[in-house]
Amino acid sequence: MKKISFTLMLLLTGLFTAFGHTATPAPQPIQWRYSAQKTGNGEAILRITATLADGWHLFALNNPANSPVRMAFTFLPDPDYRMEGNVSQPEPITRFEKLFGADISYFENEVVFQQKVRLTGKTATVKGNIEFTVCGPRQCLPPETIAFSIFIK
Repeated sequence: MKKISFTLMLLLTGLFTAFGHTATPAPQPIQWRYSAQKTGNGEAILRITATLADGWHLFALNNPANSPVRMAFTFLPDPDYRMEGNVSQPEPITRFEKLFGADISYFENEVVFQQKVRLTGKTATVKGNIEFTVCGPRQCLPPETIAFSIFIK
């Protein structure tokens, strides 16, 4: 009986040790916030805000098609709303990057993207995805796609 208890204790200790240690979390250099404000006449403005850690940058919309950096918004269709125009962004920082052989645009610190929405009812939930790439002082993270949901009331 003592052999079984000792073996069971070793096995459990091994399991707790194996599952108790977690890998070092990946850096989280970007945080996203979402808001919406009705502007009247059945319209609203979506605000999608990216806040970046010091030394990190987010690539802007409309970089050259042949560059490996991507930034795009995709809005899922819904009968409660329709997009008016394209996503707007402030003026990005643009520099020639030898690595890409092209002018590349990006943002540092914080950036607010805006999208005008026409509502067909009083409320709506706008859903979609953001595809983006961020780079820091020593590395670029792989491109990422995240889903979002913004309630307009």
